[in-house]
Amino acid sequence: MAAAFTTAPTFDAVTSSSPQNQYPPRSPQGLAARWVQWAATPSFFRSPIADTSGARGGLHQPDDVWFLAGSYGGDPVVRHLVVPPRRELFFPVFTMWFVDQRPEVVEQAFGTLSVDGVDTAVDVVATHDPFVVRGGFLNGVNRSRRPVWMSVWGLWGSLSPLGAGQHEVAMRGGDGHGFVVDVTYRLDVRGTA
Repeated sequence: MAAAFTTAPTFDAVTSSSPQNQYPPRSPQGLAARWVQWAATPSFFRSPIADTSGARGGLHQPDDVWFLAGSYGGDPVVRHLVVPPRRELFFPVFTMWFVDQRPEVVEQAFGTLSVDGVDTAVDVVATHDPFVVRGGFLNGVNRSRRPVWMSVWGLWGSLSPLGAGQHEVAMRGGDGHGFVVDVTYRLDVRGTA
């Protein structure tokens, strides 16, 4: 178990004026923190992570990037999703999030990513400084509406905007101890940005 944060404010000290995310918003760490905040926004029953079809993948998307969700493990998931053009895609291939502690490196973790059948590199991203997550009711990330200090470690995918038309993004990752995420997105890039 990792040591608890020593510099982060306590839950009681988090206010509406506390910094939500001290990373630059377009940095890998900033995007990872924003992704966790995005994933925690809906309740578990509307979660893009629990979604098996892609129907909830467009909820609460920011204006400058498009987030894709992994899964909670188990059976492979295939999602169909319309994505606006000129949006970078950012998503976890495998990630672990931590409440009120520094992220732990998952030594046996693995991750593969392909875009339209072409293997694409994944990046290790860790947020060593905490960020605040205020989730929706019973969300699958921190299960709390109250502000919670969190961190993440994982293997992440970042893609430049895809051209108009049909694309397949396939990700598979795991902890090396039996937990596996296997998600394929069938994306239709169309519309206006």
